[in-house]
Amino acid sequence: MADIALGFQPETRRVYDAPLLRGVDGDTVNIDQSVRMVSIDTPESHFGGAAPTAQATLNRARERLEAGDYDAIGPQLRDYQIARLTPTAAERHLSAGARAAAEFARMRAERLVIDPVSGVGKVGILVTGEVIEENGRLLAYVTPWLNKPLPPPNDPRRRTFNLQLVETGWAALFLIYPSLPRDSDLRRAVTAAETAWENKLGAWHEFGEDLLLGYEYRAGIKLGEADKPDQPPVPPGERIDAAFRRVCVDLRTREILGRFGYHKIEPPFRLWFWQKDLDTAREMFQLVDPAIP
Repeated sequence: MADIALGFQPETRRVYDAPLLRGVDGDTVNIDQSVRMVSIDTPESHFGGAAPTAQATLNRARERLEAGDYDAIGPQLRDYQIARLTPTAAERHLSAGARAAAEFARMRAERLVIDPVSGVGKVGILVTGEVIEENGRLLAYVTPWLNKPLPPPNDPRRRTFNLQLVETGWAALFLIYPSLPRDSDLRRAVTAAETAWENKLGAWHEFGEDLLLGYEYRAGIKLGEADKPDQPPVPPGERIDAAFRRVCVDLRTREILGRFGYHKIEPPFRLWFWQKDLDTAREMFQLVDPAIP
């Protein structure tokens, strides 16, 4: 395992307690505001519709890739996607999403202390990075609420649910600037992600190594969306832009892989930047442009 260190110093914010109303899926909980658990990505459980509908969309994406509609993404990523858009891709992905949500519910049941009066458990919410994402969800790390005196920092009781989902293989690591952890937490998360990936834990154990990750599945759905009969066909370039919005960087070497190069490295080592942030990130993280032959 490489000694990962970005030197990033996220803004420190107070951890506050909130009553947990319900879990939505594997990486989202509802308090009095919907929270997107940061730095992780679980399989989807609803996006794209039921499995037959979603599979029809993924099939259409594969057909368009094979027909050359999306050659702008390059032959390597095109072939990588075609191989992963299997006839059972949607059913396996959505089933993995349901299992991830169930695992998250089990973790909450095991670790939260339920208030006997209100009947709900409190979680600790540590807001980070962008604070609010584009869908209006709070970006945060989520832990069981612990009363003072707090256990030592390395005590398992202080582990975030974000990290626990990565450790058990029910979430892929999904590091997106500026919602990045400090180096000590980053190394712990990358180590957990690498172990889960190498040992094929959780979702990979139950649903296969070629299981589409959350962001891969969402990209496939966007590439395969049907044109509306009363409107002109959507140009392939627009679908590509909707499906590939972030730039991938190799976390170990800091080499910029671009929008269409994430498949070149394994999931634990993918670091993501919005395109608008790339110039800032080049200097802040000393990113390396790919060598030109």
